[in-house]
Amino acid sequence: MGEVWVVGSLNIDLVARVECFPRPGETLRGHDLHRRPGGKGANQAVAVTGNGGRARIIGCVGDDEAGVAYRNGLAQRGVSTSGVRTQSGTATGHAVIIVDDKGENSIVVIPGANAMLSFTDLERLQPVPGDVVMLQLETPIDVVSAAIVKGKASGATVVLNLSPFHVIAAELLRECDLIIVNEAENAQLEAAGLRHASVVVTLGGGGARWGLLRAAYPAARVIDTTGAGDAFAGALAAAIAVG
Repeated sequence: MGEVWVVGSLNIDLVARVECFPRPGETLRGHDLHRRPGGKGANQAVAVTGNGGRARIIGCVGDDEAGVAYRNGLAQRGVSTSGVRTQSGTATGHAVIIVDDKGENSIVVIPGANAMLSFTDLERLQPVPGDVVMLQLETPIDVVSAAIVKGKASGATVVLNLSPFHVIAAELLRECDLIIVNEAENAQLEAAGLRHASVVVTLGGGGARWGLLRAAYPAARVIDTTGAGDAFAGALAAAIAVG
């Protein structure tokens, strides 16, 4: 069984629930507030271990209380954090999330230490054939690009969750074995004239499609969509790693 190497972000999420999203200049009364671990990279790493895989994460946190707590939390969930570096004098990344009563969300990300992820950090990325290298775009694009190249050269399966959407070079996209996008990101990918032979599109309540394959989800009441795409991506990476 291979390992999943996740190169990505670690954020602390501040989640507020409201009846509906505020209009510009409007103040609304919220009815709940939670502080939770988040960040696309860490979310996906936790989803890997939660679905029977082995995960290692390469990332960066600040030298604050949040960074210490995050390391400990990931370790408790079975994620190897030996590749997580602490950046002195910098705060751990945060995300401010508003969730309405329909379960839809609006998110503002403050990168913090995630923006400090560097090429040097990729020295800890040591995949082998049979492993999966999982990436997203909440860390510096040039570092993600280098990780794609290194992952491909190692013989690992390279999976890119093209989120938040960013136009990357077509030749770099071709280095990836699999691209994961939601419907909006897929439309942006096509509008940019970018094509890939293997794209998984998540469809919200409509399930997901991978080429001619279509998976439907059981009907369920949507409570909060935050992190749903990350859970899907991590579970898929774990499935690939275990064969």
